[in-house]
Amino acid sequence: MSRIGKMPIPVPAGVEVKIDGSTVTVKGKLGELTQTFQPQVSIRQEDDQVIVERVDDSREARSFHGLTRTLLNNMVVGVSEGYSRNLEIVGVGYRATLKGADIELALGYSHPVLVKPEPGITFEVPAPTKITVKGIDKQRVGQVAADIRKWRKPEPYKGKGIRYEGEYVRRKLGKAAG
Repeated sequence: MSRIGKMPIPVPAGVEVKIDGSTVTVKGKLGELTQTFQPQVSIRQEDDQVIVERVDDSREARSFHGLTRTLLNNMVVGVSEGYSRNLEIVGVGYRATLKGADIELALGYSHPVLVKPEPGITFEVPAPTKITVKGIDKQRVGQVAADIRKWRKPEPYKGKGIRYEGEYVRRKLGKAAG
């Protein structure tokens, strides 16, 4: 078995990486993440780096190579720095309030919408029209933010709704008077 293509991931101080076959556990100051990877890619640790190599040059191994490296890097960054996703609420009367660990959203429905955080996810509401979703798992942070956005997607006529920070909403013209 020849080793082809090396992709090193620097491991910062304070982050511990444990490799058990194709299962990798990364532990840092913010928490611990574990994931099992495909056998077409080998993972080993040298000094302060984790090295991802593919075992052969098959199409499947090449496709898992970059994916594995990126997922491992996301795990290392997540336990050392964490991830956050910012949402903006646009619309008259639309607002968010923090109720303990949950978020209560007023989005023009007849009732308030209560969003409970998944384990490992925390919410912040720095302003009534801003929400920050934080956590150590990049995929889960993005999924929770997408689930919140789903309650009221930005609409193209008035631009009202929940959008990601900096998201451009293409505006449409209404009916022409005529």
